[in-house]
Order: sequence, then C-alpha cells, then structure tokens
Amino acid sequence: MDFQLDDVQREFRSLLRDFVDREIIPVAREWEQTGRYPTEIVKGMADMGLFGITVPEEFGGLDLDPVSFAIVFEEISRGWMGVAGILGSHSLACRLIAMHGTAEQQQRYLPELATGRRRTGIGLTEPDAGTDLQGIRTTARRDGDHYVVNGTKMWITNARYANPLPVLVKTDPAASPAHRGMSVLLIESDTEGFTVTKDIPKLGYKGTESCEILLDNVRVPAGQLLGDVEGKGMQQVLSALEWGRVNIAARSVGIAQRAHDEALAYAKQRKAFGRVIGDFQAIQLKLASLATQVQAARLMAYWAADAVRRGRADGETGMAKIFCSEVALEAAIDAMKVHGGYGYSTEFEVERLYRDAILMSIGEGTNDVLRTVVAKSLMRGETVVG
Repeated sequence: MDFQLDDVQREFRSLLRDFVDREIIPVAREWEQTGRYPTEIVKGMADMGLFGITVPEEFGGLDLDPVSFAIVFEEISRGWMGVAGILGSHSLACRLIAMHGTAEQQQRYLPELATGRRRTGIGLTEPDAGTDLQGIRTTARRDGDHYVVNGTKMWITNARYANPLPVLVKTDPAASPAHRGMSVLLIESDTEGFTVTKDIPKLGYKGTESCEILLDNVRVPAGQLLGDVEGKGMQQVLSALEWGRVNIAARSVGIAQRAHDEALAYAKQRKAFGRVIGDFQAIQLKLASLATQVQAARLMAYWAADAVRRGRADGETGMAKIFCSEVALEAAIDAMKVHGGYGYSTEFEVERLYRDAILMSIGEGTNDVLRTVVAKSLMRGETVVG
C-alpha cells in the first residue's frame, strides 16, 4: 500500500500552498469580517486553471483525478473555507454537465466554465427540502419547445455569478417514486423571471454568497434540459454529489490543519508562569491528539477520493465526510481551548475556523442522514470494512 502522493500531486500541492500562503491567508480574516468579496482571489484561482478542475481536457479543463481534486479543497480551506465554496459548487456543476450534458451543452458551456469566464453553481435546496431532495416543489411544465419553471431555491452558492445554473426541478410532479419525475434544467441568469432575491445571513462560510432564488414563470428552452432526458435528474445530481462529499471531507481537513497550525504556533510563543504553554502536559496532550486526528482525517479523505476514482463509492465518501467534518469541529474547539480567552476573540483565526467547521457536518447531506447511507451501502455489500 502506498500512502504517498505521486510527484505530480506533490508539485501541484506545493503550488497551491504557495498561492494560499501568499494570496489568501494574509487577507482572509479582514475580508471575512468586513464582508468583502474576494475578487482578487477568484481571479487568481482562474489564472491557475482551478475553475476547470472537473472539466475534461478536450474542453480546456484540468480534469483532475479525485485525490488531486481533494488536495485543491484541502489547501484552499486551510486559508479560507468560504473561498473554497466558490470553487466547490462551480466544480460540481461542471462535472454534472461533463458527465450528463449533451454534446451541444458541453461545447456551449464547458470551455468558458473551465477558464472562469463563466461561473456556475447548483440549484438543489429549497425552503422545505434540503437533504430530502425528493421533497422539492419547484416544477417545470412543458409548454411547446419550452419549460415553464416555478419555485424557490435556497442557500445557492455563486447565485449572483452562475450562468448557467443547473436547477433540479420536477417535470412530472405526480411521478411515484418522486425521483422518476425529476430533471435538471440549465437556466441562464438573464432569463426573465429568474431573480436572486436576497443574500442569506450566516454564522460562517463567508466570502461567498448564499442566496435565495425565485423562479417565477421562467421560460427555459427545451434544449436546456440536461442530457436531453427527463426523469433522470436525481441520478444525475447524486453522481456529482459523490465528488461533493470528497469536497466537504477535504475542506474539513483544511480547517483542521489550520486549527492545528494555529494551536501549535500559539503554544510555542504564549507564556504562562514563566514558561511557554507548550511545555505543560495538558497542552501537549491536546496538541498530540489534534495532530493525530488531522492526519487520520487526511488519510480518510484521500482514501475516499481514491475509491471514487475506482467507481461508485457512496459508503466510502459518506464515511469520509462524516469523520472529517467531525474532526474539523473538534480541532477548532481544541485550538480555541489552547488559545484560552484569545480563542474567543475575532483578532485570532481560530474563532473563524470554529464558525466554518460547523457547516461541514451539515453540507452535502447531514452526518446523521449520511450514516444511513453508509449503513445501506454496507448492507448491500458495496462497501467493505477491513
């Protein structure tokens, strides 16, 4: 068994680390606190080709393997998890189009999505439907050579920049089971009736907007039906969300790594009773446990990513997302404890890490629901432990 990255992956990680250390870490805390959109960071990611990480090379993308994909989100989240969200939703939508789009849809959108000239996101969640996607209420009624779409989407990352936005809808609301009547439409942002109504205030996950979108009699050409096939939307979305769970697991590792870095650095310089606090056994125990958990989470994330490379991996990605997200929150809390009172101050990084870590157990399916996904995968024999 080889637990090492290959030479290409190590070099890629080094480039990403340099970018994060130079362009993100110095400004993240100030920009997050002031609500400043990270325009310059987005441009830097585009210049590096990161908007094309899930776009095939024939359309100008990098087409990264899943482990390299995980490295991207780990490293960027080490600097600022919210910025990773900009890239995350875009990358999932690109993969959705690359896997399931028609040749015309791929040629129309993927080349510009790969460069960042176009950006995108994914419209799934609704006010009454989050993890339970079959409960969505947004409908798309066929009217000649168009679909007429009505509904509301919530928590949409990149909502103000996405063009097109893949939107999960019900083309047959009466279908049973419900997923047989679900489809994905690629809705362009300038379509009449498509309105970003508001930005949703959040505890953390800042740097990117999370918005409510109103779809009011939006007329979408039938040619914008993903893959030119109705009733396959749920399957299309779930195939992309496997990569989404790797994305969240890797983001969690990035948060945990930064929490470790901040705690270790603080323990080396903060003094109490005439000694640096890192000399005290209570602090040493926290640092050792934190480092151990971070490394275990990283290996879990890469293991799940490699499982995706080999085929369907619901169980593996579910396990990784659960474990890594819980490590991220524990790491942030322990780093705050090492900092003592300063850990509660917005002048230090760890309070932001704590606010960002909380989302990781909720995004891409709550951890409790994912435990049922893992259990079902085990029962079917698709995931084997040991």
